[in-house]
Amino acid sequence: MESKALIAAYYDAFNDGRTDEMLNYLHDEVEHHVNEGGIRRGKQTFAEFNAHMTHCYKEELTDMVIFANDAGDRAAAEFVVNGSYLETDEGLPEAKGQKYVLPAGAFFTIRDGKIARVTTYYNLADWMRQVSA
Repeated sequence: MESKALIAAYYDAFNDGRTDEMLNYLHDEVEHHVNEGGIRRGKQTFAEFNAHMTHCYKEELTDMVIFANDAGDRAAAEFVVNGSYLETDEGLPEAKGQKYVLPAGAFFTIRDGKIARVTTYYNLADWMRQVSA
């Protein structure tokens, strides 16, 4: 699968709530670099992260733009996160169903036709202001 199509399929699965399907697009040795956090390695830790996020947040990504280099081994996506904060996440403000809209981006390394690295960035301070208002 061409790299831009791979990233589009990954995010289509996310937007449709098919987070288990997202694993199909990941390399077995995937590294997930989390915004303001550490690195999660492997599909199992990615699946656990997705389960946690699905429990605490409901999000839809819009205004998606996907970029890829000519070699097809690096890609990026820019998008807007439209979300609801459903359940209090440890160390964060209390969840009361707050809505938020947040520009974000992600960077990818592609190996063997799969996503081998996902690095996600967004402005955590902006998110905190929105859910604390």
